[in-house]
Amino acid sequence: MSDETHTFLESLGLRAQQVESTLTKLLNSDLRDDEIARPNHLLAAMRHGVLNGGKRLRPFLVLESTALLGGPDDAALRVAAALECLHCYSLIHDDLPSMDDDDLRRGLPTVHKAFDEATAILAGDTLLTMAFDIIAAPQTQLPDRQKTELILALARAAGLGGMAGGQALDLLAETTDPDEAAIIRLQAMKTGALLRFACESGAIIASASPTDRQQLKRFGEAIGLAFQLADDLLDVTSDSQALGKAAGKDAAAGKATLVALHGTQWAREQLSGLVEEANRLLEPFGERAAILKAAAEFIANREN
Repeated sequence: MSDETHTFLESLGLRAQQVESTLTKLLNSDLRDDEIARPNHLLAAMRHGVLNGGKRLRPFLVLESTALLGGPDDAALRVAAALECLHCYSLIHDDLPSMDDDDLRRGLPTVHKAFDEATAILAGDTLLTMAFDIIAAPQTQLPDRQKTELILALARAAGLGGMAGGQALDLLAETTDPDEAAIIRLQAMKTGALLRFACESGAIIASASPTDRQQLKRFGEAIGLAFQLADDLLDVTSDSQALGKAAGKDAAAGKATLVALHGTQWAREQLSGLVEEANRLLEPFGERAAILKAAAEFIANREN
């Protein structure tokens, strides 16, 4: 393991601990203003879907993008936690029998298996709305203008033209035969949109220039493509124990992926090119961007 990889993994682990601590505090039984009650069984299902390990890569990107531009770490941590709540909602719903029908997530029973389908749906719904609650709350100490920008950007990334729309296209791809452009589009929506937001949000939190914001947004798009391509490659080359979820599901479902279309060697070459592109986009930031460059490398070459 190189020194750069070791440093990155240390940073990823430390950031994950920060996010885990913040999420634990947010997912407690203490009533917030205007809340009447917090049902314990629903909270338990939400905790099961969120506090179950994971690399916390999206929150990491929020925190490091903010740090790159000198933004406030406390506010970034709350935005990072909000993004993780929204991401985990999407995983809970994706795992449902009516969607991807998965029994395992991060090596543990999925929420609908550990509880039931109705509770899983409600846990996802609540995490989705909680994400926007966290950003809007007074404890997220940012000017209202920046909060509004974050809420709008996250809503767009998660909604019809982003993650949810991409999931709809992904389900449709099981019964149709999309071409390469269609596959790239659905993956940019389903997976890439939240990764793009994670990077762009740092620029919003730090009140960065439009140029810097655009640069980080494009970096997020590049690593978003790399993340999904690596995911599709792992689905073909890894096993369920290593992944912590079912492997080989795309092929079994007849789902179109770029790996299925072009093969594993092509995918590895594309991943290398995407890492180079990500690094080029970070060049204007100099040595300060070393940790984000390492993140791009990690995303492309991850093993689970």
